[in-house]
Amino acid sequence: MPSRFLFAALFLAISGCVSAPLPAVHTKDPASSSLHGDPTRPAQAQWLRTELYFSVGKLGGSGADVISPERWRAFLDKEVTPRFPDGFSVLDAYGQWRDHGAKEPERLGTKVIVILHEDTAQHGQDIEAIRLAWKRITGDLSVLRLSQPAQVSF
Repeated sequence: MPSRFLFAALFLAISGCVSAPLPAVHTKDPASSSLHGDPTRPAQAQWLRTELYFSVGKLGGSGADVISPERWRAFLDKEVTPRFPDGFSVLDAYGQWRDHGAKEPERLGTKVIVILHEDTAQHGQDIEAIRLAWKRITGDLSVLRLSQPAQVSF
């Protein structure tokens, strides 16, 4: 008898999952994977994918050597979001590099910002401003920048 109740409860739970509504989509054509006709993102634009690599401190470090999540968020809010309000991605990474003459590499907590943007002089200036702000705030000597052409479809 208890197994019959368990089966009925399981059936109702599964039925509820199957009939749950799908989340809203941001396209008027669900058969298409692309957003077409958005004049603010022209298909003929020349796009770049820019990655910026930021050290947030030595692995296993503490105190002033490590950038707190709150400090990182404040940097994003003040320096990155106003320059790229349409969006960007932030990835957590492990970084390693060896300075000239050093016997061992530095092992660093790293944040990578990925920005897909049109290839314009203004965006180039915005990216350089972000790099300079990080160096000014943290005293780091460099922020690695990688930019390459990208085929983008929204």
